[in-house]
Amino acid sequence: MGEDSRLAAVVALAQGMAAAQNAREAWRAAAGGARRALGGSFAALSVWERDLGRLRVLVNVGVLAEGEEEFPEDESYPVHQFAEITEFLHERWAGGGEPDAWVETAEGAAAGRPGYCHQRVAALRRRGRGCCVVAPIVLHGRAWGELYVARPVGAPVFGRSDADFATVLAAVVAAGIAQTERLEEARRLAFTDALTGLANRRAVDARLDEAIERHRRDGAVVSLVVCDLNGLKRVNDTLGHSVGDRLLERFGTVLSLCGATLPGALAARLGGDEFCLLAVGPTADEVVKAADQVCRRAVDLGLGDGVACGVASTGDPIGPVRSARRLFRLADAAQYRAKAERSAHPVVAGREGPDDPVVRLADEPARERDGERRRFRGRHAP
Repeated sequence: MGEDSRLAAVVALAQGMAAAQNAREAWRAAAGGARRALGGSFAALSVWERDLGRLRVLVNVGVLAEGEEEFPEDESYPVHQFAEITEFLHERWAGGGEPDAWVETAEGAAAGRPGYCHQRVAALRRRGRGCCVVAPIVLHGRAWGELYVARPVGAPVFGRSDADFATVLAAVVAAGIAQTERLEEARRLAFTDALTGLANRRAVDARLDEAIERHRRDGAVVSLVVCDLNGLKRVNDTLGHSVGDRLLERFGTVLSLCGATLPGALAARLGGDEFCLLAVGPTADEVVKAADQVCRRAVDLGLGDGVACGVASTGDPIGPVRSARRLFRLADAAQYRAKAERSAHPVVAGREGPDDPVVRLADEPARERDGERRRFRGRHAP
């Protein structure tokens, strides 16, 4: 490949990563771009997970061998089987060397710095590949992982110039990963409540729209628990806002713990003293059980006056739910009734027969609904 072709390949790789909408797309673009640039049949991008002592494969592209997946759930290898990750990347590079790529063949090390152990050679033979080039990826001054490109048996073996080019490609990939991480962090902050670390209203709106679409498409049960933390104003007025913030944080932890009993549930702070749990898949009864745990644990916080919880689930007789707005109205109305009656347990929409007052309230015009809310707030449980 000539210099112009290699420059074009570098530009294409960088543009592909820049156009990625998420981390997975960026990984695929990185591995795919490197595979094409180096004329390989296969490429993989892996990350070094120092805390777990392993090299984990993020993506495989190209001609996959038996058992390989594009985005493997858990394809990883103990670092001690690939000593170059710690010895070459850490000791040699940190000692003043460069993070150069090297070549391995099914017969052993070839061009560049030699490999360290037989695992890569065995893997090449096992998967019908003749050679590979391995390029360290260095990010923020630390070894982040590696770029791996292979050719099949019978294809020309990578040479020194290929290893040098792979080093350049790895640097481009590192820059792309850094940009992706910055974008991912920006997205995370945009959908995260700064005080509690839970999801925010924007995240709930997006997830709930997707959930309702799934419910309409295949009947998935969608449930929403809306919680209003009692006594926050009193805590703020008497003990100060820092104590009030601590109450919000502690309740956020309670909500997260209880939500963890529902696979895939999203715990969120909607704003002020309002929180919610969104679950897709678990039954209505499972969600009500989790909401009841929230109520009981909130009483034990030692601050505030517990929580009022309302539940609305498509698994209960609440009528057709064609929009996220209606499910929110139902859960909100149930929460208002729980607060008005000072209920120690969640109020569940649709469980009081055909004329359920919560469903009626949620479906009334706004003006009448506001009046009914005031009536709910004026009532107290005997």
